[in-house]
Amino acid sequence: MLETLLFFLGLVIGIAAGIIFMRVKPIFGLKKARTKVKKLLKEAEIRSDQIIRNAQLDAKAITLEMKVAADKEIKEKKQEIVQQENKLLQREQSIDRRDIALQNKEVLLDQKLDAFNRKSAELDKKEKELEEKIESIIKELEKVSMMSTSEAKTELFKRVEEKMQQEVAAFIKNQEEEAKEKASEIANEILGQAIQKYSQEVSSEKTISVVALPSDDLKGRIIGREGRNIRAIEQLTGVDLIVDDTPEVITVSCFDPIRREIARLTLEYLIKDGRIQPGRIEELYAKAKNEIDETVRKAGEEAIFELGISRIHRELIPLIGRLKYRTSYGQNVLQHSKEVAYLAGIMAAELGVDQSLARRAGLLHDIGKAVDFEMEGSHIEIGVRLAKKYGEHPIVINAIESHHGEVPADNVISNLVAAADTLSAARPGARSETLENYIKRIEQLESISKSFEGVSEAYAIQAGREIRIMVTPDKIDDLKAFKLARDIREKIENELTYPGQIKVTVIRETRASELAK
Repeated sequence: MLETLLFFLGLVIGIAAGIIFMRVKPIFGLKKARTKVKKLLKEAEIRSDQIIRNAQLDAKAITLEMKVAADKEIKEKKQEIVQQENKLLQREQSIDRRDIALQNKEVLLDQKLDAFNRKSAELDKKEKELEEKIESIIKELEKVSMMSTSEAKTELFKRVEEKMQQEVAAFIKNQEEEAKEKASEIANEILGQAIQKYSQEVSSEKTISVVALPSDDLKGRIIGREGRNIRAIEQLTGVDLIVDDTPEVITVSCFDPIRREIARLTLEYLIKDGRIQPGRIEELYAKAKNEIDETVRKAGEEAIFELGISRIHRELIPLIGRLKYRTSYGQNVLQHSKEVAYLAGIMAAELGVDQSLARRAGLLHDIGKAVDFEMEGSHIEIGVRLAKKYGEHPIVINAIESHHGEVPADNVISNLVAAADTLSAARPGARSETLENYIKRIEQLESISKSFEGVSEAYAIQAGREIRIMVTPDKIDDLKAFKLARDIREKIENELTYPGQIKVTVIRETRASELAK
């Protein structure tokens, strides 16, 4: 490095001297130029010596600094190496300690395993001895009792079962009495308030409509030549027209209340118009159908407005209105649905739950009856499909499918709707029942009750609202009587469809009699 620096300095001095010589030569002449050049060369030589000495001093200083830095770095590296060695030494010592501890634990585990094996062998030996003793005891017991093991088990299970049945029946009886005592006051208060706040008219069932005629002459015109007019009416409306000897009356019969109402209205229009012919029948049928559709829509809107229900799908409004022309056991279904909505809302207010949602569920609980003549399935299945289709709340859907007990209720509002449905159907005058259905229901009640063992007689009283069962005292004791009442109740609920409630009463009577001679 130093030789390169000296070479560079000499090169610079030579170039500088040449430049000076070239400039001085034309001015002062050759002699002066030489003298000056010599002088300059001497000065340059002196300067170069100084520069060399300074460069040597700088090089020594740089070398010293580099040596000091290198020594410092070497020292730091040595310290790091020492630290790493210390860490490795500590880790090695820790590993040695752990190895020793593991060896000690392994020895201890081996000792415990040996002890466990010895105890296990002893326990196996004792277990074998116990089994032999038990077998000998069982053989002795079989000899003493004159019974085999299976017979003894059967007898023991039988006695335990009898005892448990008595205890379970007694426990259930006590629990029911406690639950009734606690719930009776609250339930009676809520139901009483709901019933007091709502009352309605008496309904009667009808599947026919009667159209009054100004005179019997119109019967022949309605029938038409060779019956063409009456056939046109029946084909358009889908009903049966009954023209008999009853004066000034034509009967409209149909299972679908909407079609029956459209046919009735069409006949009234024809009677007023006087022009009874197939073409005119079609025109007035279209007019009557439009009027009924408008009436249905208005009925649905009014019901929703009365109940304060908001944000309901527009397709559900005419379905609600169609319930106006639907009856169940003589009770108008739209009026019944409004009653259920009102009652459910009142009870929801008493319990502090959502009144609006309760009224909504009550109004829609029988929505399937609006189209059960047109779609497959029960009114509950149809109602659930409609509610899901039009995006109803899950609570409303559960209320629809659980209000007859076919599906368990998963919320309070569903239970309120079921209770309100029973209240509305069971109130005096709410529903009527045909004699045939009444007799059939009474017979089913008595046959279900007589199907149980120990029942001697069963009588349905209070128009089928109560069933009284007489039991044989020798076969049914007091505790079994409660269980029998519960079993009969469950079978009635599962097999019969009925409005309101049926009370099941089991009567057990013991008589002792003697003859004095």
